[in-house]
Amino acid sequence: MTYRAPVKDMLFNMQELAGLQTLTEIPEFADAGIETAQAVLEECAKLNENVIAPLNWEGDKNPSYWKDGQVFTTPGFKDAFRQFAEGGWQGLQHPSEFGGQGLPKTIGAACGEMINSANMSFALCPLLTDGAIEALLTAGSDEQRATYIPKLIDGSWTGTMNLTEPQAGSDLALVRTRAEPQPDGSYKIFGTKIFITYGEHDMSENIVHLVLARVAGAPEGVKGISLFIVPKFMVNADGSLGARNDAHCVSIEHKMGIKASPTAVLQFGDHGGAVGYLIGQENRGLEYMFIMMNAARFGVGVQGIAIAERAYQKAVGYARDRVQSRPVDGSVAGSAAIIHHPDVRRMLMTMRALTEGCRAMSLVAASAYDAAHHHPDADTRKQNQAFYEFMVPLVKGYSTEMSLEVTDLGVQVHGGMGFIEETGAAQYYRDAKILTIYEGTTAIQANDLVGRKTLRDGAQMPKAVAAQIEATERLLAQRSSAAAAVMLKRLSAARVAFVESAEFIAGSGKGNPNAAFAGSVPYLMLAGNLVAGWQMARALMVAEDKLVAGEEAAFMSAKIATARFYAEHILTRAGGLRDAIVEGADSVTALPLEAF
Repeated sequence: MTYRAPVKDMLFNMQELAGLQTLTEIPEFADAGIETAQAVLEECAKLNENVIAPLNWEGDKNPSYWKDGQVFTTPGFKDAFRQFAEGGWQGLQHPSEFGGQGLPKTIGAACGEMINSANMSFALCPLLTDGAIEALLTAGSDEQRATYIPKLIDGSWTGTMNLTEPQAGSDLALVRTRAEPQPDGSYKIFGTKIFITYGEHDMSENIVHLVLARVAGAPEGVKGISLFIVPKFMVNADGSLGARNDAHCVSIEHKMGIKASPTAVLQFGDHGGAVGYLIGQENRGLEYMFIMMNAARFGVGVQGIAIAERAYQKAVGYARDRVQSRPVDGSVAGSAAIIHHPDVRRMLMTMRALTEGCRAMSLVAASAYDAAHHHPDADTRKQNQAFYEFMVPLVKGYSTEMSLEVTDLGVQVHGGMGFIEETGAAQYYRDAKILTIYEGTTAIQANDLVGRKTLRDGAQMPKAVAAQIEATERLLAQRSSAAAAVMLKRLSAARVAFVESAEFIAGSGKGNPNAAFAGSVPYLMLAGNLVAGWQMARALMVAEDKLVAGEEAAFMSAKIATARFYAEHILTRAGGLRDAIVEGADSVTALPLEAF
């Protein structure tokens, strides 16, 4: 089955939940209303459905390969990337002064979902380039911005993020790559970086590596890390490419999934030192790199939604075609397509509800980002920034864990055929696994939610979000429909479970930190479940009103049914998560270490 972008659902979420029309009141986004969004999404859908999606299975069968220091991508990738770049898609949400289109992240996030649904291995290249652009926009000098950003935006060059080393995974305090100052103001970089996505490939003229390294005499730990631009090819004063820099790919990894995306081991400085240029100030590299990481974390959350959507579409297609067994209700005389069977319907509805809930959550978060960065009022910017920062670990952590559940169900719907690679369902399951690991594991997102977003302010931000959810409950209470009543009951119970969990964590943080962090991942899953459910509650109310008005009856009826399913089958998980957090902390650390 081929991929079809869910443009209608994306536009519904933008218009009705993310407040796209409100964003048009910001001068920079005056022309970025629903008509613009629809035109952009429909054009984006054509590229991804017709050009990029057909390469997904090919990339799994014929992945990128390394030979004599060069990496060759899957046949078709290079031409597809050329079409992607020529269409202006890399610059969609970047400033027009550097050649971008300056559209809101709200629109950019939907386009990001499409490309990742079409081909996640392919999409990783532009995702990392987006992060490099963000870092340079924030911390780069005027000269660095002028030199690198236009080329990154037009697709001539691509960007990478170089953090991890063999001995330094998530603990960046252990970074050993060193930077030696040179008389001309540049630095010589020496070291090894691993797990570098698209660290070497054949799709662009140049690759701009952003590299964490230590300058001699820098403080120990993360406070002594600086960030450097290390181009694959040196850039001459006139912008043309010069000599090859001393940065080389010595191998690429053989992976469980995303096989077409080359994950490189890069060696810097084996032949005298790679030339690097300091970004910003020395010893502030981690601060700057977090700009890339936060952009990438949101992007990875969108990847989770994207792969879930692709798995759902494939499962629905198979369930419609696969004839097996008689329906238990006797609605068909003989054997019928498996979509008639209640448990298959349950699996498909679970896949659909989780995906739609997370899509709504991500677009609401993207809208907050847009307001935080572009709204003329300082207080509005501050409020939206706080909300967006709270949402990032939810979008990244919950949506990626969700994608594992959905892609697993996708295999299950296929039955034995799902275990056969040629069916294609297994690829989504394998590809999805990396999402809970890279750009910070689920536990790292959960630690952020507990430490920075809950303990730091005594759970004030979680309670503020809960107050917004309670306001939605009051609106639900004014409705007479059965779906609204069910949603009100389940959303309210989930909110109470979340607040009780947040209060437990806030109360345990200083006196018993093990108890607070023992439930960190369940707390993240509870928060993500609740916030996605909140968005489904809002969607339900909009859909009911539009159904009464006679607007798009089929779509609105499906949205109501999906929201009710979310309430009855997904939000109901909240109570168990609350109990594990509040009452189960001691058992996490009860077993002595030697007993493992």
